[in-house]
Amino acid sequence: MPALPAAVLFDMDGTLVDTERLWLQATADIATGLGHTLTEEDLPEVLGRAVDHTAAHLRRVTRTGLGADALAALLTDAFGSKVAAGVVPRPGALDLLAALRGASVPTALVSASPRRIVDLVLGHLGDEWFTVSFAAEDTVRTKPDPAPYLAAAGRLGLHPSVCVAVEDSPAGVASAHAAGCSVVAVPSTVPIAEGARITLLDSLEQADLALLSTLTAPSARPSPRR
Repeated sequence: MPALPAAVLFDMDGTLVDTERLWLQATADIATGLGHTLTEEDLPEVLGRAVDHTAAHLRRVTRTGLGADALAALLTDAFGSKVAAGVVPRPGALDLLAALRGASVPTALVSASPRRIVDLVLGHLGDEWFTVSFAAEDTVRTKPDPAPYLAAAGRLGLHPSVCVAVEDSPAGVASAHAAGCSVVAVPSTVPIAEGARITLLDSLEQADLALLSTLTAPSARPSPRR
């Protein structure tokens, strides 16, 4: 089998754990309270996006008098309550993490969710799976900007091109792709377009070490300057 990637960088919500629907429910509840019913047109501004981005979107479409920070806090509280009640790993997620650990491949968690939410999920999933974790506050810009994936690869001392990112949303794929990672994409709610260095799967159950070994190879190149 060809060499494995130097590291695998995982998105969290909708990729490793079934929390994307919880986020959507929380956002829909807040939007309804502000007199707006979420539609498919709202989804690109909600799914795979940071809380601040979704809060700004809701302010625009509802014309609420709530400030951006107050609305972001409401969204985080509503989402956090649902996550605290329990999260369910996506099919194949734990098996893939176990296989990578068995093969001594470093992993990173790269999320657009606030650290509060990331830590709640890690409490359920287990933080021992990941070498490092990044939340929305850990970079100046978050997805779809490449900054989170550049930061994660840099923390591991690797060039993004020798890493594989695993994502479920167009915004996340755009972030990882722009950073230079090869991407395994398992769409959770919104379709993802085909593209160079993007491998589309129906489930993480289809992602194994043999597949990952075909996507990139380890290298001693230094991480890019930022």
